[in-house]
Amino acid sequence: MLAHLALENGTVFKGKSIGAEGECIGEVVFNTGMTGYQGVLTDPTNYGQIVAMTYPLIGNIGINEEEYLSPKAHVKGLVIREHCTNPTNYKMKETLSDFLKRNNIVAIEGIDTRALTRILRENGTMKGIISTDPDFDIKDKIHLIKEYSLKNPVAELSSDAPSHHCGNGFHIALIDLGSKNSILPYLLNRDCDVTVFPWNTPAEEVLAKKPEFIVLSDGPGDPKECAGILGNIQKLINSGIPILGISLGHLLLALASGMDTVKLKYGHRGVNHPVKDTELGKCVITAQNHGYVVDSQSVDPRIAKITHININDNTVEGFKYINKKIMSFQFYPESSSGPCEAGYLIDSFFESYKQ
Repeated sequence: MLAHLALENGTVFKGKSIGAEGECIGEVVFNTGMTGYQGVLTDPTNYGQIVAMTYPLIGNIGINEEEYLSPKAHVKGLVIREHCTNPTNYKMKETLSDFLKRNNIVAIEGIDTRALTRILRENGTMKGIISTDPDFDIKDKIHLIKEYSLKNPVAELSSDAPSHHCGNGFHIALIDLGSKNSILPYLLNRDCDVTVFPWNTPAEEVLAKKPEFIVLSDGPGDPKECAGILGNIQKLINSGIPILGISLGHLLLALASGMDTVKLKYGHRGVNHPVKDTELGKCVITAQNHGYVVDSQSVDPRIAKITHININDNTVEGFKYINKKIMSFQFYPESSSGPCEAGYLIDSFFESYKQ
């Protein structure tokens, strides 16, 4: 079936449908991972987005639930160069195409994904549409594309109620900002006793549980749309309890501390982003999936010390806060999905601030 991908600047690509029939509108972004497409499809951070994979062949190992980053798919649409029609893997439960159709995800193959990536790199992330309508005409859809906006993704994806996960180690309060299912297993594998709280839980309720550590999770969207919880985060900061921020949690800690965040031109999305650890003087390859960063010009050295820098574009990737037991990282230190090189940072956090 014929399918079209159209961008808000009027560019139209023709290809073949490999997913559900219909159309979807979202922010068009590209992911540079050579592997991990199952994680891309199920990563809550991709909520509301049309993701283009830069690696040309996708679907070669099919789909299995062990590779999910959450219980369900979150992408609006998928764009690939070539769909593997004969996948093979002993864990495979279904093909990529079957997964897309079952989850009602509109997808297109056969377009020049290199040309699309160049457009997004040169012009910045754009909104767009994938449609299987045989009579598709961008002139009829351009107003819908330009009017599209993503509202309150964190509220949509966060936990509905607190939950407790027993362990014999540190008592952790995990603030769920719409995270993927990697940080909780990471903590439980270290025998931590974890209480998960919804994103907007009052600070007093979190502190009443007397946690030894607080973790602000990753999540989707613009951190400034979560401005309503900055007061809660400031109370958590002032409590003196050690805090770890990951991705969106990192950005919210910065905002609550008086710093600013800015949108990247085309984001960091992939499992191959080099980051320099300025304290150890070494580089680690990291997994990242975000479109916003802390504005380096807004960093007050009296408040926070920059500990990690993106080697590709020199953006801020990590902090240690001055005279506070707080560390935060823009990338995924729990290494899911992606390389495991940065995993030492979470252990370092616990070791540095344990009672």
